[in-house]
Amino acid sequence: MDIYNQEAASVNISERLRALREERDLSIRALGRLSGLSANALSVIERGLSSPSVSTLYKIASALEIPVTAFFEEPSPKQEVVFVKSSERNRIPLYRGLWEGLGGERFEGLIEPSMVTLETGTSSGRFPMTHSGYEFVFCLRGELEYEVETQIYLLESGDALLFSASLEHKWRNPGKTVTNALILLAGFRPGESPSQYHIASRENEESK
Repeated sequence: MDIYNQEAASVNISERLRALREERDLSIRALGRLSGLSANALSVIERGLSSPSVSTLYKIASALEIPVTAFFEEPSPKQEVVFVKSSERNRIPLYRGLWEGLGGERFEGLIEPSMVTLETGTSSGRFPMTHSGYEFVFCLRGELEYEVETQIYLLESGDALLFSASLEHKWRNPGKTVTNALILLAGFRPGESPSQYHIASRENEESK
């Protein structure tokens, strides 16, 4: 689905905005101050009386510290136990790569394991990202370069990296072969889905 198709997305955008705002315990006025939008404009959007423009959504997403894609996703039912067959993984294609969810999107705990497959030169984009919690990376095959703040780490098969995700970070495959890596995001804020930052970062870069 084209996430910028207002006609397709406007049905639930008001409900998603209200839910995301309330999850962060923000009033409409507080969100207005953070986003630079008027409380009245936000109220109109939440009541479904107006469809926000893409630029408005980006302002709200930035204020809520979430990727803009969060507005277009229906929350999955959370479970205490999640069993994921290989054939049932949530697969999201990246430009020259693949992001596979390993059940975190349905688990009630604050942990999101994912598998990434990256062709040569694939990256998370020009700009670094930050989110709450911690990030663990285990390189299964090939090479994976992570830049955390100003330090660059080159992971090869069997190498691991662990850091606070509040530090600016980005990644790329600098090698000549396909890279496979396990990325584990944990300890993030309730209501946040940090894997979206990695996916949205790549999507935003492709659209430029």
